[in-house]
Amino acid sequence: MNKEQLVIKWLNNDLTEEESKAFNALEDANLYKEIIEEAQRFNGNTHAKVESFDALDEKLVSKSNNSINWVKVVSSIAAIFIVGFALFTFLNKDQISSFQTTLAQNEVITLPDNSTVNLNELSELQYNNSKWDTNRSLDLSGEAFFDVEKGERFDVNTPFGIVSVLGTEFNVLSRDSIFKVSCYEGLVQVAYNNNEVKIPAGTEFSLALGKGIKSNIAIAEPYWLKNMSVFENASFEDVIIELEKQYNIEVQHPSDLNIQFTGAFEHDNLKNALKSISKPFNLTYKIDTNKVIITNGEN
Repeated sequence: MNKEQLVIKWLNNDLTEEESKAFNALEDANLYKEIIEEAQRFNGNTHAKVESFDALDEKLVSKSNNSINWVKVVSSIAAIFIVGFALFTFLNKDQISSFQTTLAQNEVITLPDNSTVNLNELSELQYNNSKWDTNRSLDLSGEAFFDVEKGERFDVNTPFGIVSVLGTEFNVLSRDSIFKVSCYEGLVQVAYNNNEVKIPAGTEFSLALGKGIKSNIAIAEPYWLKNMSVFENASFEDVIIELEKQYNIEVQHPSDLNIQFTGAFEHDNLKNALKSISKPFNLTYKIDTNKVIITNGEN
């Protein structure tokens, strides 16, 4: 294997044990390693200082009394600049971090500034890790609860608007046609349709048909963080849809149930969840593997 191939494999951290020995035996091996160390410290605002040719020539002469093979020297310098440029490009390219949750899955994400995001099911989050220090901005589709460390402006971009904070706890739901921002601590600003609205702690903002509505909240955190689904005057059909989604089951129920449900069910106990939604209406249920049958009347 020639020198160029060894260097490329070394850059890719793909050397075998024998190839590693061959690379370390190269005359310029230590110089390549120094380039790596310098490249780690190098950024776009740093100006490299190159020694004059006379100074370089003097150093080369002082290292050897033998005649210098200038073709070899120039080739080595060219190779070093190529490697250095490649390293600079690699180390300074955008590093995009992406997260996605599936059905009934939550994921806690720690951002580079130690802010945390609890990503709810069927949600996606993405941010530029390499630019986070100067631009705390991320894209969200779905629902997430944020606990943001104090610092520079923090933006959550959604298809409906931008949620901005400096340091607080808040929840963002941006799914289908629903957009809701709930503030639990601090102050949140929402920009939508050329409008801006500030949401203090204990308040939430909902956007429906282009119209924004503010209302009060009395809970310390979203119910989904406690593995619960909560409803207020919801149709029984909507409750069943949520139950099927959370437990990955099929629910058969009377189609003529024209009732509204206010209450909650938990996500980790199917029997308790069924009791919560059936008992208030004197309904009965039967569990058959991955299927639940709900009927009218007592057992």
